[in-house]
Amino acid sequence: MRYGLIELMRRSYPNALMCRVLDVSESGFHAQRTRPLCKRRRENTRLKIEIQAAHRRTRETYSTKRLYHDLVDHGVQTTPYRVRTLRKKLNLRCKQKLKFKVTTDSRHNLPIAPNILNQGFTVKAPGKVWVSDITYILTNEGWLYLAGVKDLLNGELVGYAMNERMTRH
Repeated sequence: MRYGLIELMRRSYPNALMCRVLDVSESGFHAQRTRPLCKRRRENTRLKIEIQAAHRRTRETYSTKRLYHDLVDHGVQTTPYRVRTLRKKLNLRCKQKLKFKVTTDSRHNLPIAPNILNQGFTVKAPGKVWVSDITYILTNEGWLYLAGVKDLLNGELVGYAMNERMTRH
């Protein structure tokens, strides 16, 4: 960690000063720059790539335990603890599947608008007949509810409203 910081700041400050401030010997700093990576670091580098590939392959939905079993099934030798540690370092999290929520409740005492259109979808002038609908879209931040109003003559969008909650208003 300290060596990496010195490496980053080499162009701005003298090595001797940074080694003194970070309580690292200069010879140790220069030795680690030429020393090859240890076996554990090399394995972790390879394993990080494997974990990222497995994370994408599983559509980012597998927990650490399931991801570990997927890696083992693909011939990667590791431990669940190591997968958990490296996932944390890579900041990988599984996407939570949201439970489907029924949004239509026909048993209510609210007023119901009469069907004055009566399936007559032929319109002669703009602005005479508008239709609307509500839909919901799953985003990275949760459900987004979208209500739209269209002119039936040309299909032009007259207006819309979006909200993170669907209320009767």
